Amino acid sequence: MRILTLLSVMVMFGVTAFAQQNAGTTAQNFSVSTIRDEAIELEKLKGKVVVMTFWSTRCQICAEEIPDLNKLVDKYDAKDVVFLGLAWQDKAKLDVFLKKKPFKFKIVPQSFGVLLKYSDRDSNGRLNMGFPAHFVVDQQGTVVYKAAGFDRTKKLNSTIEGLLRNTGATGSL
Repeated sequence: MRILTLLSVMVMFGVTAFAQQNAGTTAQNFSVSTIRDEAIELEKLKGKVVVMTFWSTRCQICAEEIPDLNKLVDKYDAKDVVFLGLAWQDKAKLDVFLKKKPFKFKIVPQSFGVLLKYSDRDSNGRLNMGFPAHFVVDQQGTVVYKAAGFDRTKKLNSTIEGLLRNTGATGSL
């Protein structure tokens, strides 16, 4: 009986450890500090739309998409929308990159722990996430949009607009 209980617990933790963040699931909480030392906990952002972009300074399409993503930040500046740019590089590397290519998101360095929570896994449990990867979390804390790849700003915009429309706070490009 003890072995059966132990196996059940191990399976339960294994499934949780490899849970994928798909649209319709509750966003997994995390606590991070931005490059400007602002503490952020996802759970405390309920009531706001949260746009998360996983990116890398080594990702050319990530860099090419930054100007369009910055327009979204400008558009929703006075709205209840939080933009997080999660990168696995350290603060020093990000600072050098951001001096050349400003990114208006709240930049989170060394966010590998968050990436582990949000990336898909292949059948062998290996990480499987394309860059850039975008997630939109609604005001109740549910992932409502998930996509990877270039030129997702139109869909990000329409998703944000739809969520804000339901609360009466939209903007236009």
